[in-house]
Amino acid sequence: MAMYESPIREPLITGKKDYHQITEDISRSTEGVPPLSWFALMGVTSLLTLVGLVAMGYTIFIGIGAWGLNKTIGWAWDITNFVWWIGIGHAGTLISAVLLLFRQKWRTGINRSAEAMTIFAVTCAGLFPAIHMGRPWLAFFIFPYPNTRGPLWVNFNSPLLWDVFAISTYATVSILFWYSGLLPDLATLRDRSKSSIRKSIYNALSFGWTGSAKHWQRFESLSLVLAGLATPLVLSVHTIVSFDFATSVIPGWHTTIFPPYFVAGAIFSGFAMVLTLMLITRKVLKLEDYITVAHVESMNKIILLTGSIVGIAYITELFVAWYSGFIYEQYAFYNRALGPYLWAYWIMMTCNVISPQFFWVKKFRRNLYFTFVLSILINIGMWFERFVIIVTSLHRDYLPSSWTYFTPTWIEVAIYLGTIGMFLTLFLLFARTLPVVAIAEVKSIFKTSSETMKNKQKEKLAESETTTNT
Repeated sequence: MAMYESPIREPLITGKKDYHQITEDISRSTEGVPPLSWFALMGVTSLLTLVGLVAMGYTIFIGIGAWGLNKTIGWAWDITNFVWWIGIGHAGTLISAVLLLFRQKWRTGINRSAEAMTIFAVTCAGLFPAIHMGRPWLAFFIFPYPNTRGPLWVNFNSPLLWDVFAISTYATVSILFWYSGLLPDLATLRDRSKSSIRKSIYNALSFGWTGSAKHWQRFESLSLVLAGLATPLVLSVHTIVSFDFATSVIPGWHTTIFPPYFVAGAIFSGFAMVLTLMLITRKVLKLEDYITVAHVESMNKIILLTGSIVGIAYITELFVAWYSGFIYEQYAFYNRALGPYLWAYWIMMTCNVISPQFFWVKKFRRNLYFTFVLSILINIGMWFERFVIIVTSLHRDYLPSSWTYFTPTWIEVAIYLGTIGMFLTLFLLFARTLPVVAIAEVKSIFKTSSETMKNKQKEKLAESETTTNT
């Protein structure tokens, strides 16, 4: 991390900072009384969470009949939300693991929140399959273990079972990665604590971190090992989720392009959600010097890349459907674009294919207001992508007599809003109790990427040029 960096490169830590000031700025949000805006947001998100929990309880009590599903559309709102949340959870692992292995310094301003976002998103995603089972208290049936249920055994040929393995592994590694990265910062909060209760809590959470050379050495080794383990998971999780559809014989699902297409889409939506949260966080917590326009621009470049991949995937699907000569496949895509759900299809195309193309222009990539609006549009578009894939492929099957139109009930809408409320509530609690920016990692790039040090480098260069000329 302490590699030389040209002074003309844009700094990743702006303002006149030093090591102490970095600690003060980032720790501030965890100390003192929270602002009124925090309580207001907590009130709204907690209410949404409560509504969602009531709707979940109603579903479990009444059964899945409370939803708008029918004999033609057995999967709809729930699986759409499940895949959407899993996709959002992708960015955390990517930023944490892949960018760490590639030594990208701009990850240090956003990795902590992105990792937390991954854990919260996966938690929300896991609720939907559990509720859809109808009897969630029997969810342990999905795990293969010695039991007395006789012939009742998991099906290892099903991608749904491999979903369980992939997502649980992904969640475990993500939690380990997030928590191990927190250890130095937890110790910092411990050392700054004035209350004995607060100090003892942070002391327990920091596992006795002292900042010795041995601790740092093990910290670095563990980070690299976890990054190495987590990187394949970025590809595996959404690949296996895509197999839930691709291994079927339903027109519109039975396609080999799904794995890369789903992975790119997941990174696309995950980065958009990180941007949405980060742009609010930097403003509310006054962290503009640590989450800079340079960070936002770098993320927008990745959104442009993955959004373009998603756009190519959409066009490839259309081409293959036409070129295959398979009438059912051709009708599936004709029905998507011009059938009863054409509004959903064109919302998807507008948000996911057209809107990211604005980021070819640097002025838009660096415009925070424009980025914020676009990040929300992308999240809406990616939700509609999953809705289009699932519902439009199912609502008109091989029997015209069973064709139908899916409309969600208020229960389904309430559950979805409830998971959004839960996600935001968890994020607000995280932002209140833990540093949203990794203090130790930001300090590790201070010598090379801060405005303060770059100014000193420029002064030294100017002095040496003056001396040479003299």
